[in-house]
Amino acid sequence: MVEPFPLIEISGTPHERGRQYGRKAADRIRKGTSHYFAQLKELSLDAKGVAELVRDYLPVIEAFEPTYIEEMRGIAEGADIPFEDVALLNARTEIIKLAKPEVRARLKTPDEPDGCTGIVALPKATASGRLIHAQNWDWKRECAETAVVLKVRRDDGPDLMTFTEAGALGRCGFNAVGIAITANYLQSDRDYRQVGVPLALIRRKVLEQEHVALAMRAVYCTKKSAANNMIVSHREGVAIDFECAPDETFQVHPQNGLLVHANHFVSPVALGKLKDTGVAETPDSLYRDIRVRDLVQPHIGAISFDTVKTALFDDFAYPWSVCRPPRRNLSNNLSATVAMILMEPASGLMEVAPLPAINREFTSYRLDVEPRRTA
Repeated sequence: MVEPFPLIEISGTPHERGRQYGRKAADRIRKGTSHYFAQLKELSLDAKGVAELVRDYLPVIEAFEPTYIEEMRGIAEGADIPFEDVALLNARTEIIKLAKPEVRARLKTPDEPDGCTGIVALPKATASGRLIHAQNWDWKRECAETAVVLKVRRDDGPDLMTFTEAGALGRCGFNAVGIAITANYLQSDRDYRQVGVPLALIRRKVLEQEHVALAMRAVYCTKKSAANNMIVSHREGVAIDFECAPDETFQVHPQNGLLVHANHFVSPVALGKLKDTGVAETPDSLYRDIRVRDLVQPHIGAISFDTVKTALFDDFAYPWSVCRPPRRNLSNNLSATVAMILMEPASGLMEVAPLPAINREFTSYRLDVEPRRTA
């Protein structure tokens, strides 16, 4: 049996929330940091070197949202680990990639692509009349043992629930007013030329917003270090896919109430302006979105969680499939679909299955939602 992801509930000030988070998820946080530090050690970067890189990057995080520093310090206290370890969990790629040249020269192992397949079905396309937002998260097999579902009760904005690596502030999820986000790896020839905000923190910022306009602004306007794809939706029936280059954002819109995205740029405007350099690492992306769309389209008007699950379980071209079994990727690291996550923000429901290629048991998590606002 594959162990379900634990639910971690926190509340209070940012620092108090962090301490609760660190204490409740300590084992998974330590396991996650140990895994990443073992990899960095192989690349000749020790704890002292990481601490130096984190200190160089802190002003970027603090300028974006100082309370995130408070929350991360609380996590470190609660888990009894160095603050730098928590910061690295929340910004590992940016911190390492933007390191000093003499450090980068030692990092000869290429980045592992964080592959995903995301899907949104608008209310008009679903059987229940409620928006469905879902994804497969493809990443390191080990993260099935280090991820959590984090529920944050806030005094300074809407409550939120996010599926994320333990110790990180956010990944995918939704909030109590029905704003949801998923994210997919992208790579372009513009990446890592500038210092930008860590992607994990942009996603958390989205989930803190009361208005979908401000959530979309956080994705569209925040300067990034590297490309990423983020799908933002709202329970009332809006969804936009943002293909983000570090310095420019492109949009992809639903067709017939359905939006699907994998790990390559599809916006004609984007493809006319930049080079997609990620397909070399994720060639299966070229058909994963096609497979999911083709499996779901015949059910438009009657799409359900089961419809979406069937599509995301697709094993065409196994093991290079939509639902990825544990296998070695092109970087020779053990990769898998770590989790399948389905969300219905209007009802406050999230269902998650760990390692879905070998496990089809879902756990339900719920967030109390705020009533729809009327004029």
